[in-house]
Formats: sequence, structure tokens, C-alpha cells
Amino acid sequence: MFGKVIFSLIFVALLIMTYSIFIGTVDIRSYFFPLLQSPSAALSSCATNIAPLKVYMYDLPRRFHVGMLDHRSPDDLLVTKENLPPWPNNSGVKRQHSVEYWLMASLLYDGEEREAVRVLDPEIADAFFVPFFSSLSFNTHGHYMTDPDTEIDHQLQIEVLEYLHKSKYWQRSGGRDHVIPMTHPNAFRFLREQVNASILIIVDFGRYPRSMSNLSKDVVSPYVHVVESFLDDDPPDPFESRTSLLFFRGNTVRKDEGKVRAKLAKILAGYDDVYYERSSATTTSIKESTLGMRSSKFCLHPAGDTPSSCRLFDAIVSHCVPVIAVQPGYMVNQLRQFPKERWIKMWRHLKSISHHFEFQYPPKKEDAINMLWRQVKYKLPAVHLAVNRQKRLKVPDWWRR
Repeated sequence: MFGKVIFSLIFVALLIMTYSIFIGTVDIRSYFFPLLQSPSAALSSCATNIAPLKVYMYDLPRRFHVGMLDHRSPDDLLVTKENLPPWPNNSGVKRQHSVEYWLMASLLYDGEEREAVRVLDPEIADAFFVPFFSSLSFNTHGHYMTDPDTEIDHQLQIEVLEYLHKSKYWQRSGGRDHVIPMTHPNAFRFLREQVNASILIIVDFGRYPRSMSNLSKDVVSPYVHVVESFLDDDPPDPFESRTSLLFFRGNTVRKDEGKVRAKLAKILAGYDDVYYERSSATTTSIKESTLGMRSSKFCLHPAGDTPSSCRLFDAIVSHCVPVIAVQPGYMVNQLRQFPKERWIKMWRHLKSISHHFEFQYPPKKEDAINMLWRQVKYKLPAVHLAVNRQKRLKVPDWWRR
């Protein structure tokens, strides 16, 4: 029984490590094949890491991006770091899909230690950023997909494609060196197939066919955490200071009639130190979840609508050890027997990596946005190879076959 819980925790650790690999925090070659790197290759790698990625950002009208946050400014007013509207504090779960906003904001920043810098001359750009907030557009215009306002989202997608198709830089590469955020599973849902050659910023592959999205060209992003980061988590005894054993707060009815979460509600009933409550995402419930995660040793991470969710990343920034387990009769009892020393080791590890999952402005070294731009940089050699191959042989990309 205890082994099953250990397996679940190891699975979560591997999941976190996988996200670290995806966003460029772990260099597998340097860990496992250090002798394969020649001195010249190592020097070249260092030089590559020093030189920031040069990104050209299209000047789309504000209705495609920050105009959805700020309706007062003229649509043709260029976005600068001075007039960039802040991400609203009361946005609720919309924040989890706000990667597009933080990517755009990072290109407006002109400070030091950046993985990507904005260039105004497209001729010298390594990559091209399309600042269309497709996730926010879905959440703003016809969120329920039957609302008449959903046509606004559809029209914005049409206009974005018309704009891109007129760009000689899109035409030059077929869009392959263009970066398009698409973190909501329904983002860009009407015309998604027409941008599948681009570098898509996604959170998982749950609703994408392999012909559209895959690890060979796309970048996997963490969700933007919704709860506040635990910045002063330094008690004398962190294990004893967290009085709850296990915490979950959220919607208990999801896809497939909520079978997993309904089963968990029965399994976890009747325990004084286990908190499992149905709740919708409101400003008040998010604050309560923040406090609940900070006072719990373990945070439950059940399946939701998609293979991943922001709850995992809420747990990471709360330094609450995530648990993936469903079977009755052993989970709570075995978590009680979990060794204190091992839990503290996991807690310390969460503290040491949580800064990699921060989305913020101005961006900071090694935060989530800088890690994402670093991963985009890693994708570009294959992109350039594909573009050159198309020019020479006119051989289609393998994912189009």
C-alpha cells in the first residue's frame, strides 16, 4: 500500500522534471552525456546561452491583445511598457491561460538578463511573435461557444490570418518561425489548422491531434498559477506547521460526469485533517485555496477536463507536495505514515524550483517566461532546417503526411 503512494509521489516528481525539461531548466545531455560535448561545442553552447533570442513582434491593433483588458485606449495605439495595462487581479481562473500576456510583456521590457529581446527590424529577427491573445479571446467572446459573441472570436482569428498571409516573413517560412500562444484548449478553435506549422505555446496535447501539435516543434508551458506564491515559507518546523494532511478545493463535477472526483469525495469523507470541498473559482475561493494549500502537507491533484491543470502549479508555488492517487482504503492512512524527513526533502525541493513557475512583469532571471523563450530558441535549428529543406526539395513536413 505504502509503495502505491510512493509511486504516485515519484510520478509527480517525474512530471515536474518533465516540465523542467520542456521549458529548458534541465539539460539532459550535460547530465548523462558530458563526454559527448567537445570543448568547442561547450563554448558554442555558452555563447548561445549568452546571446538573447531576437524576436520581432507584429504591431497588431489592440483589439487582438490588450484591448480585451483595456477598452478605453484607441485601437491603433501602439503598446509600450508605459501604457501596458496590468493583468487584472480579479480575473479568476482566466489567469491560468494568461501566458500570452506575459510573453508580450516580456518583449516590451528593456532590462538586463533576458532570454529574448525585441527587435524592430524583422530582417535580423530569429523568430516572430504573433501577439494574438487567443485564449483570452475565447474566454472573453462567447465563452460557452453558443453565445452570439463567439463570432467576435471567430472574426479575430480570420483577421489575424489575413494579416499574417500578407507578411513576407510568414510567406518566407510558411509560419514555421512564428511563435503563437495557444494555452486554452479551445484557443484559436476555428482556424487552428492554418497555423499548425508555427511554434505553438501550449500546456498539454489533450485536444490536439499529432498532425497539429507535437514536441518536435512546439513548446509546453506550465499553467500560470492562480493562488498567490508563498514567499515567506520559513517556519522552524515546516512539517508540524502544516496542520492539514491533504487538501483539495475545486469543482467536483468535470468531464465524464465527474466520476473521479465524485469517487474521491466518498473516499475522503470523515477525516478531520483532510479537506475536500466543492467550490467554484471566485476571488474569495482562490484566497481560501491559497490559505488551504499553505497549511497542508499534501495537495490532491485529480484529473480534470484536460491531462494537466493549474492546480499542480498552485501546489508547487504553495510548497504543498502534490499527490496523484484515487484508490480507496490506503491513501490517507499511507500519507499519515509518510516519513517526515522525506516530506521535508520534497518541501525543500518545491521551494528551490518554484521560481521557475513564476509569470511576472518585469520578468526575472530563470522565471517561467525566460524559460519559455529559451525553449523557443532550442526549437529554431530544426525550424531553419525545415525551411531550407522545403526550398531545396519541396518535401512536406512529416507531420503533414
